[in-house]
Amino acid sequence: MEFDAVIFDLDGTLADTLTDIAAAMNRVLRAHGQPGHEPAAYKLMIGCGLRNLVREALPAELRDDETVAACHAEMMADYGRHCLDATRPYEGVPELLAHLADEEVAMAVLSNKADELTQRIVTALFAPGMFVDVVGRRPDLPAKPDPAGALLIAERLGVAPQRVAYLGDSGVDMRTATAAGMIAIGVTWGFRERAELEAGGAGLILDHPLELVGPRR
Repeated sequence: MEFDAVIFDLDGTLADTLTDIAAAMNRVLRAHGQPGHEPAAYKLMIGCGLRNLVREALPAELRDDETVAACHAEMMADYGRHCLDATRPYEGVPELLAHLADEEVAMAVLSNKADELTQRIVTALFAPGMFVDVVGRRPDLPAKPDPAGALLIAERLGVAPQRVAYLGDSGVDMRTATAAGMIAIGVTWGFRERAELEAGGAGLILDHPLELVGPRR
């Protein structure tokens, strides 16, 4: 496989954030007199930003804009206090990053999680300078699957999009990669199923981070 740079999704790709997200959202739901969800249920809600997650986690009759906005604010505050309680890199991810760094492959992170939270989690979990660029959800950039964020990162890295490998665990990530003209690589250790990755346009699917390591030209 030929690539000069790698862009990683965060949730479900670099880090297992499920426990902390589920716990925070369930606390918000209980504060509003609603039952929480099992952590596994949140796997299908993660990936399009926390506001979307809040909307999907609420009962249908409580998805009006005012309630969603209030619960989103509460979720951001709660999750901000607890986003690193249980969140850890996936097994094999630190080794993969070290290998790519040794080969001087430029690396970046692109997430639909709010930029401040994305920056905080990446800073806490990974070595300083590991990533050349870290981009979370910002007002000036459309969210994935719009390719604008991925293309901006490629421009900053000075690498042509077709030479960038994009790793993610969801169909949103695969659509982002293909729309940007990048190498779409799905990962199965995250939150979504292989079928979704294939339907999203994954050209390669990995079952373990170190499967990416191999001879490159």
